[in-house]
Amino acid sequence: MDTTGLRTFITAAELESFSHAADQLYLTQPAVSKRVASLEEELGTPLFDRIGRRVFLTEAGRELLPRAKSILNEIEDSRRLITNLSGKVAGRLSIGTSHHIGLHRLPPVLRNYSAQYPEVELDLHFMDSEAACRAVLAGELELGIVTLPPEPIDDLQTEIIWPDPLSIVVNKNHPLAKHKNTKLEDLTNTPAILPAHGTYTRELLEQAFAPTGLTLKTGMTTNYLETIKMMVSVGLGWSILPETMLSDELVTLNVKGIKLSRQLGFVFHPRHTLSNAAKAIIETLRDQINRQ
Repeated sequence: MDTTGLRTFITAAELESFSHAADQLYLTQPAVSKRVASLEEELGTPLFDRIGRRVFLTEAGRELLPRAKSILNEIEDSRRLITNLSGKVAGRLSIGTSHHIGLHRLPPVLRNYSAQYPEVELDLHFMDSEAACRAVLAGELELGIVTLPPEPIDDLQTEIIWPDPLSIVVNKNHPLAKHKNTKLEDLTNTPAILPAHGTYTRELLEQAFAPTGLTLKTGMTTNYLETIKMMVSVGLGWSILPETMLSDELVTLNVKGIKLSRQLGFVFHPRHTLSNAAKAIIETLRDQINRQ
């Protein structure tokens, strides 16, 4: 079976469009249609229903999709295993990371890594940590350098590189900035600017409030910590930020009963073979621990 046909099928299925798949794969739409038609002919069944400009998986297509992904993952895993035998550190390395880590933690790591292993082609994907973990689980990325999940995830191995203490902050003119000690009730009565539900950072905060039965009053949500910092600094509400992002325009609140910290590190699938390039960047990351 032609793996290019499987890749084209997966892309078209996920985008529900041959034209969008063509754009992503740098092909013409007729080329995408031809590859899909060839795969359908080989399997002896339609994989898509064509309705207007959109395409939808048939029952056969829905059955094939997870198996197609598994086939390609196995092929890629075998390729990495064979390439590793040479001992050479080269090739493409696909990594998912958050914007915050990419801005504040990764630059010295990538600088050292690229200097030492110039033959590695870094394929960086900036995304939420939760999405990166899902992509590693699915075999779409080899590594994630992310905010680690508060609770273990099956089939995902994690390692801490950077402890990341969090502070509850407001701007200097916010009413809560005048409090010597802040109560949890004060926070729940005041609008907050927080990461969205389902993010690991939001989950940590909700776990801290859960025993009290109090409900957070969320005014706005965004997963970009730099945006949260800006909105807090102009007085739009309180939030939680890493201590590494604190600055003169922010005031840290002393909240009794709450001490928050998240862990930043890397994740990988233990049943997938790591390339030499991935092993090398893991060692580069571990060097950061020794320098802290």
